[in-house]
Amino acid sequence: MKIWLDDLRPAPHGYVLAKSVNAAISTVIVAESNGENIEVIDCDHDLGDYYGDGGDGIKLLDWLCERGTLYPIALHTANPVGRANMQRMLDRYWR
Repeated sequence: MKIWLDDLRPAPHGYVLAKSVNAAISTVIVAESNGENIEVIDCDHDLGDYYGDGGDGIKLLDWLCERGTLYPIALHTANPVGRANMQRMLDRYWR
């Protein structure tokens, strides 16, 4: 399974769309309970109107890190500060 976390951009073919962090978390939990392999989680940082449903994209990385499920992550955010913050986290924990 490939997960696309983004509030505005449509998911590329073959990805499951999650518009909020909580939706992405639910998708991960369901995939794990079904024994599905999570190939990648492709993240946006700013989630606009969906921010209230779990925060920005870095909150998903926080959740994954806290539980030790360091699935492959890709970043597609256009926010340079958000990207830098997310990348620092990936560099630190996803070695």
